[in-house]
Amino acid sequence: MRRSNRLTLMLNNREMRALAVYCSRFRVRNRSGFIRETVIKEIIRRFSDDLPSLWEESPDLFNQRGSVDEQRGR
Repeated sequence: MRRSNRLTLMLNNREMRALAVYCSRFRVRNRSGFIRETVIKEIIRRFSDDLPSLWEESPDLFNQRGSVDEQRGR
């Protein structure tokens, strides 16, 4: 799948050092892939933990009322 959306992430020195040590220790060769995979895994985990019951009617990943920009008031 082609990725056409860019996301910029800012880290402080301590966070950057922790990421560098982790990548070195666990031989992560592709940091952007590692970060992308880690973020998406967490998103999927939280959605699966927050599954609605049979009788709840709340928006989920695939059935949202409004876009993210609308929810943020943009």
